[in-house]
Amino acid sequence: MLKQVLDVVDLLDDPKVTGSDVVAHLDEIAGESGFATATTVSGERGETSFVRVRIPGSAGRSEGGQAPTLGVVGRLGGVGARPEMTGFVSDGDGAAAALAAAAKLLSMRARGDVLPGDVTICTHVCPTAPTRPHEPVPFMDSPVDIATMNAHEVDDEMDAVLSIDTTKGNRIINHRGLALSPTVRQGWVLRVSDRLGALLETVTGEPLVTYPVTTQDITPYGNGVYHINSILQPATATDAPVVGLAIVAAAAVPGCATGASHETDIAAAARYAVEVAKEFGAGTLAFHDEAEFRHLVERYGSLRHLQTLGGLPPAAEED
Repeated sequence: MLKQVLDVVDLLDDPKVTGSDVVAHLDEIAGESGFATATTVSGERGETSFVRVRIPGSAGRSEGGQAPTLGVVGRLGGVGARPEMTGFVSDGDGAAAALAAAAKLLSMRARGDVLPGDVTICTHVCPTAPTRPHEPVPFMDSPVDIATMNAHEVDDEMDAVLSIDTTKGNRIINHRGLALSPTVRQGWVLRVSDRLGALLETVTGEPLVTYPVTTQDITPYGNGVYHINSILQPATATDAPVVGLAIVAAAAVPGCATGASHETDIAAAARYAVEVAKEFGAGTLAFHDEAEFRHLVERYGSLRHLQTLGGLPPAAEED
């Protein structure tokens, strides 16, 4: 996987990189076109290019089968903060991990290793994203709002979503490497999936590290409350279970910092995404206990209102 990461990071560390460049790179790996697409979207603060990769499974819905579809989202504001910062920023790790996983899965498919279920991988590429203040360190912003990101990165075909995001700009997670969130679904913060945790231990060779998720972290951006970052924003746009895979550091690192990416950590995140895709599509891994979730909803009611902005007018983001 490290080879895929090095190639992807080198591609993204270009002030002129576009989604079309990423698509061309993935087409070359796949040996054919059609798996990846790019869509450029403009916002008030510039433009970005959303990249979507669909890797069909042998028993996936794209082939008429019933195997579940995994969604992998590379969350970020941008891969660069030019002209303020020169080079690939820490915030770009999520995109790099997602695209490296896509490259690996396409390479596997070309060689004949086809997974049972479909895998849809989405992220966006912006080398000139803005920054914004955040405590304890500055954040990367994005040219487009979170609703636009979710519209391009999350869809109803995803039966579960693994969201990968740099989560270094805090003093809550004091660990270098990867950390796993509890499962979030329809406003509920559920327990950490046993199998997802065990799989992360297998991939990293280290004990499982998790991190706290607050109610406000799983509400949509724009409601005026603090969010640790956008790693769980996909959970506001789908009924499916969502888990955040955080690429973390032992010290608080700004998302707009350059020279702060660790390729081996990105590779571990990408390898984890591939291993999750193998087991989820085969039906041997679940993001949560479905019966327990339904029991919670029946006993305590729906929490879907937490997926919305609530009853007050939208507020300026304060995270």
